[in-house]
Amino acid sequence: MLRPLPLANLALLILFPLSWFAPLMRAGVLPLFGLSEISVISGLQALWGTDVLLALVVTVFALFAPYLKTIALALIHARLLSPRLLPALHVLGKLAMADVFLIALYIVVIKGVGLARVEVAWGLYFFTGCILASLVVSVMAGRRG
Repeated sequence: MLRPLPLANLALLILFPLSWFAPLMRAGVLPLFGLSEISVISGLQALWGTDVLLALVVTVFALFAPYLKTIALALIHARLLSPRLLPALHVLGKLAMADVFLIALYIVVIKGVGLARVEVAWGLYFFTGCILASLVVSVMAGRRG
């Protein structure tokens, strides 16, 4: 039977991909026009067309870092990977949190300019919650291991 900590970590393997497609924000030009929803995936698609280097960095922070960390932690829970790798996993978790910070910063900057209308959507909280849950699981695993 799985204990709560490994089970929470395994749940993140499903929750992370869901959070990538959830709307992070609704944005539109000027208050008169309709708003379009932006998710991690739709934002990455737009970035790949305009700035490949930034798209690569965001892909690493938003997709690869948290997911690889979750997989590695699952392998540690299953005793297939050494717990000595936990410090490296903490670094991956911090990289993923940097992505949430950048999204929040973009929202503040866009709102401050006043030419666009931006509303935070539920997906930003969902994505942030997944990142924070992943950090909590890895910190608790470090204390137990």
